Amino acid sequence: MRTIRRTLRLRTARLALPVLAAVALLALFGGALAPQDPLAQDTAQLLGAPGGAHLLGTDYLGRDVLSRLLAGTGDSVAGAVEAVAAAMLLGIVPGIASLWLGRVFEWVSLRAVDALMTLPFTLFAIAAVGVFGNGLHQAMLALGVLLSPLFFRVTRAAALGFTQAQYVQAAELMGASRRWILRTHLWSKILPTVAVTTAHALATALLTVTSLTFLGVGVQPPAPTWGGMLASDLGFLAQQPWAPILPATLIMLTVGALNLLADAVRDAGAAGTEPARVRTAATAPAGRPHRGGPSEQPAPKEQADAPLPA
Repeated sequence: MRTIRRTLRLRTARLALPVLAAVALLALFGGALAPQDPLAQDTAQLLGAPGGAHLLGTDYLGRDVLSRLLAGTGDSVAGAVEAVAAAMLLGIVPGIASLWLGRVFEWVSLRAVDALMTLPFTLFAIAAVGVFGNGLHQAMLALGVLLSPLFFRVTRAAALGFTQAQYVQAAELMGASRRWILRTHLWSKILPTVAVTTAHALATALLTVTSLTFLGVGVQPPAPTWGGMLASDLGFLAQQPWAPILPATLIMLTVGALNLLADAVRDAGAAGTEPARVRTAATAPAGRPHRGGPSEQPAPKEQADAPLPA
């Protein structure tokens, strides 16, 4: 909770959270807020300019662009969230378990993570879709598998330092279960690191989902997605040079807000681990010495200015 309060005080978080809140609302209610049917075609309004009936114009099939942007937010964001959720499940649990289940499990898990890190996101997702079928869930599960090494390494590195702490070893000697130690001593300390990784992973997953839908992988046309709209708009730049700017702006705003939020959480976590003496010295009122040992007290002016004995 203290990390959350410190995060909310940062300017970057206050800039990022309204953007992410708006994107989340569009993802949940974008289809209901669409002024028209995003799949309805009007052959009399092909590549129409923005106007009263169509605030952002129409595409090459006469479909309302604003309605498609609103309706396409759900699949774009849901795909990224699904991929990151799968990555967290496949990465965090084995990452923590590798510290407790012995050397054999540790060696096997590390080798599996090293193998997964060599695979490219887009090509692996396309291969998975080719094997299991062209669907959003298949592509996002493949993407989650490739993102899981990130959570594995971050979680393992964050928990490794705390497992060697004296209070953890004392709890083990007193008979505390590993589940109790994890819930009481470790999880609250590695949670800020996991939160930063999650925000960065969401940005990466959103870009990858956009790239896949740009290629027609994951979501089948005519279902609207940000990547699919961007791909179709690029074919009609001569008629509508402004059209690709609309989905690209939504993508950039969302990814930028996620990165800002990740930076804010990281800075808040770093502020929480700052040594207490440094914080006390920085915030002590002028003219009032902070608490410390005798060697830390400033010498009196008369004693400091006295000449040395011959």
